[in-house]
Amino acid sequence: MHDFPMTARKILVTSALPYANGAIHLGHLVEYIQTDIWVRFQKMRGNECWYVCADDTHGTPIMLRAEKEGIAPEQLIKRVHGEHSRDFAGFHVAFDNYHSTHSDETRHYAEDIFKKLKAAGLIEVRAIEQFYDPIKQMFLPDRYIRGECPKCGAKDQYGDSCEACGAAYAPTDLKNPLSAVSGATPELKSSDHFFFKLSDPRCQTFLRRATREVCKAQPEAINKLQEWLGEPGDNRLTDWDISRDAPYFGFEIPDAPGKYFYVWLDAPIGYMGSFQNLCARHNLNFDDYWARDSKAELYHFVGKDILYFHALFWPAELEHAGYRTPTSVFAHGFLTVDGAKMSKSRGTFITAESYLAAGLNPEWLRYYFAAKLNGSMEDIDLSLDDFLNRVNSDLIGKYINIASRAAGFVQKRFGGELQHQHLIDRFRADMPGLIEAADEIAAHYEARDFAKAIRKIMALADQVNQYVDKNQPWVLAKNPEHAELLHYVCTVLINAFRLLTLYLKPILPHLAKEAEEFLNIAPLHWADAGHLLPPAHVINAYEHLMQRIEGKQIDALLAANRESLAPATSAPTPEPHSQQRHAEHQQHVVQQEQKVKQAPATSGKPPASVAVAEPSISIDDFAKVDLRIARIAAAAHVDGADKLIRLTLDIGGETRQVFAGIKAAYDPATLVGRLTVMVANLAPRKMKFGMSEGMVLAASDPDDKNAGLFLLSPDSGAQPGMKVK
Repeated sequence: MHDFPMTARKILVTSALPYANGAIHLGHLVEYIQTDIWVRFQKMRGNECWYVCADDTHGTPIMLRAEKEGIAPEQLIKRVHGEHSRDFAGFHVAFDNYHSTHSDETRHYAEDIFKKLKAAGLIEVRAIEQFYDPIKQMFLPDRYIRGECPKCGAKDQYGDSCEACGAAYAPTDLKNPLSAVSGATPELKSSDHFFFKLSDPRCQTFLRRATREVCKAQPEAINKLQEWLGEPGDNRLTDWDISRDAPYFGFEIPDAPGKYFYVWLDAPIGYMGSFQNLCARHNLNFDDYWARDSKAELYHFVGKDILYFHALFWPAELEHAGYRTPTSVFAHGFLTVDGAKMSKSRGTFITAESYLAAGLNPEWLRYYFAAKLNGSMEDIDLSLDDFLNRVNSDLIGKYINIASRAAGFVQKRFGGELQHQHLIDRFRADMPGLIEAADEIAAHYEARDFAKAIRKIMALADQVNQYVDKNQPWVLAKNPEHAELLHYVCTVLINAFRLLTLYLKPILPHLAKEAEEFLNIAPLHWADAGHLLPPAHVINAYEHLMQRIEGKQIDALLAANRESLAPATSAPTPEPHSQQRHAEHQQHVVQQEQKVKQAPATSGKPPASVAVAEPSISIDDFAKVDLRIARIAAAAHVDGADKLIRLTLDIGGETRQVFAGIKAAYDPATLVGRLTVMVANLAPRKMKFGMSEGMVLAASDPDDKNAGLFLLSPDSGAQPGMKVK
């Protein structure tokens, strides 16, 4: 995390540009939701933070799809821009500008950077041989050539890699190649191409220094970049082909008729184009953010499959064209659904449009993704059962429940007014740490560790619900003599709900807006965590803020995607999801070296989270296990133990000491007061630190030791000592 001064920061943030050849799906949304949460947090902190993006609109797939539909490419990208804008808005992704790379601004900066790199001696023209379709009269990108794998003989393989055996190769190595566009046998043909000389010692020297700075927030990214760079003197980086021949939809290279900028040249420059478009509309100074001496911060959020382009090619271009380089590039992993790659046949290749059309709340998904994101490059899994249970337990059972339990009494008994006294000192005593947690939660947001932020917030929500259970306002309401205490308890709960809303606002902006209207307050900012609502503040009538997810909604969503996204019987061009789009856009010279290295990242890890089922047991066997609700009465580190925390568990009039191996996942201070589940009839075990009298239950991925541990938490209302059946 950067150590920035407390004065307002100037920040420019981008997400990778979605390709204008397909719909936005849930895999895409991991990145845009992650970025949006971070940007909203920065704005709540009072920083000047701008979030820009654009459709990536150039390349052969766009040209061929438009031709197939019988429309101009400009018509296609305009229509898709509207679809993408609709889907992002539906998930509350609040770009300050969502533009297009097919713009005058992007053309200007593409030509400017090209001319400056050429003047610096970093552009070279070379003749290369590549496959040419004699019927379509066009050079073929690798993904538009099909043939037999030269390694294993598998038929109908792409021109760059084999899906059967995983081998990477040059298109010219394919046996019996055919054009995927026309079916013709391609011919080898020579053509002059423009190359950016990434192998130049100036680029190599710069990147060895810059990559450590640009990716310092993610050590795993630095390791990958150093692998690509090699040791000093290795000179592993090869020059980058930045041109394509006509016919091609893109920007023509100045003074080079029939030659076009390759889409990966002008795509990241689209960040500059989109920001310039924003500057013109908001009277901002472009150079304040992009000049070499800029003091502003520049962050790119991208998928790990395009880290190579954003942390090597892009900074090298900017540096040698006289612009500033990124402050950091933040890479994230891919999305799996129920432990496996998204699948059309199973209905888990879910589009943003179909999710919203099914009536599912977009903030359910925003919350779930946030609960999984930790600022690393690890893949995240959307477990649909866990999605349903976590949203219903956390958002409805713990958070919304607080407001619903207090608001009715305030309205009916006290005319909507909170207590007239200043409560800050008494509130701090009854809700220890709730106000003070603002700094810790802010640090988690800043570090993009949203999972830790949510764990802290939900631990605070558990604390508030314990206060509810202890004071039982529904019981107080039955006795007129307890009216003042009821008023106080409900005032505390409304203030606690306001603080939790503030902490959740970057993740749940729409819900926070409705909560602000209920609370009758101005939009919440982070500085508001330091005070409570004023005495005698009047709240508005409460209306339920969020519904529970029903299992039938998930079933309907899967069924809808199985129906609407069934694979086509014939597809002459590659599907437009991000990994295939990345592979299609690999440039000619670099492709073989890099694809071999990137294959493990882009293919995704096996579904490790799908555990093999244990042998069946009878209901009588299960009944032998005495599972009880337990409240953590005390928690402390164990001297001399690397993994253990000593827990004192209240199971309803009886306490037990349990040593739990959860030190890596939890701070003992955050556990006190929390409800969990324990095995109460496990035989006591004598350890060198003392007697362990049971076991708490936690979830983990058996195949991923870095995935973390997650204590089980019962729904609000469960009481210590209750039996789990």
